Amino acid sequence: MAEALVVRNLSKRFGGLRAVQDLAFSVKEGETVALIGPNGAGKTTSFNLITGYHRPDAGSVFAFGRELVGLRPHDICAHGLARTFQVARPFGTMTVLANVMTGAFLRSKRPEIARAHAREATDFVGLSAKERVAARDLTTIDQRRLEMARALATEPRLLLLDEVMAGLNPVEIDQAVALVHRLAERGLTIVIVEHVLRAIMAVARHIVVLDHGQKIAEGSPEEVVANEDVIRAYLGTGYAPPAVPGDTRC
Repeated sequence: MAEALVVRNLSKRFGGLRAVQDLAFSVKEGETVALIGPNGAGKTTSFNLITGYHRPDAGSVFAFGRELVGLRPHDICAHGLARTFQVARPFGTMTVLANVMTGAFLRSKRPEIARAHAREATDFVGLSAKERVAARDLTTIDQRRLEMARALATEPRLLLLDEVMAGLNPVEIDQAVALVHRLAERGLTIVIVEHVLRAIMAVARHIVVLDHGQKIAEGSPEEVVANEDVIRAYLGTGYAPPAVPGDTRC
């Protein structure tokens, strides 16, 4: 299976803060990989480096064989990478459909085509009944769905999901897990940052763990949760693996 994403020796400092140091990992096409770690570990910064929102001090990022470092975010998106953001920032006064159309316009400037693609993405995430609702009036989970729909409307091959389950209750988390499974079934390659471990255990086949900007472990979910460095830095002593919503993993 070909590699969709290859990160090599990625590093970034903000003044005296070492946000990411010598990060290296790869993701195969069709795979779902999780990036986990404590707050401040460098997860979102890594996403920002991969997607062009920050330029790394060192290292390289290849997606589908092309070097991304130096490209602007919209060029990276056009190459097939889309992302959601940790804090949902929709255009509040615009409708759900209009928000998603902003993503669809990446592939077509014709409104009728963009609208059709936006409706397909909106329907996929379960928001078709709310396409005329102002984004600011959505619940937390529906704002998360909107973020995903807008990303999907760009027709990505690789989707980066940044804490799409933050703030959700257990039932909503199960719904979000099911949606991630459906995305994977479409053939999308997924990298997900998440703190909800039972969700990570349900969707990811491979996990990369960061702490203070450095990779401290990677492997299968079972290997990672048994790793002493991960327990010490992130999980805490006395950690017990969570029950997960289903056994199928992407």
